[in-house]
Amino acid sequence: MVPYEAFDQDVEIKGQTVLQVVETAMGRFSEEYRDRANAALAEEDIVDPAPDEWYRQQAWLNAFETIAADLEPHVLDRLGEQLPSIAAWPSDITSVPDALRSIDDAYQRNHRGGDIGFYRFTQTDDQVGEITCHNPYPCPFDRGLIRGVAKEYAPVDSFVFIEETGAGCRREGDDTCTYTVHW
Repeated sequence: MVPYEAFDQDVEIKGQTVLQVVETAMGRFSEEYRDRANAALAEEDIVDPAPDEWYRQQAWLNAFETIAADLEPHVLDRLGEQLPSIAAWPSDITSVPDALRSIDDAYQRNHRGGDIGFYRFTQTDDQVGEITCHNPYPCPFDRGLIRGVAKEYAPVDSFVFIEETGAGCRREGDDTCTYTVHW
């Protein structure tokens, strides 16, 4: 599997998610970054996205790829890290494991129309767990998302550390990436 390629051409992403990433998250970086993200969306015929509309995931992924190429891949890491603070997130979360499990719930609610993939979390020790990402989003985005979610719900004195520990990686053509998370 190659990042930026939807598993299924029928998959769609909710407009509210597009708006939150482009307007809120990219806007936090700079107006120039937000404008570049909107231009990348326009290149994919997504102009003035509406929160209640659904857009082709492949078009969104193409825009993501353009953003990474134009603004460097670290931007995707920072975007992922911001998601828990800007997106609608389940409100009944009380721990890091609950939070990491909630990534899949949020992902499922914001994508529809076929094989969208998943995020699977397994706690392996007191403050350690593994999360497997099986989706078409780039690795830097997922690492940032996982880190942001863990930091949002970790105790104040915790240090969140993520390392890629799976046997393969989507960057190398595998279907999944697995990360070990320490908090």
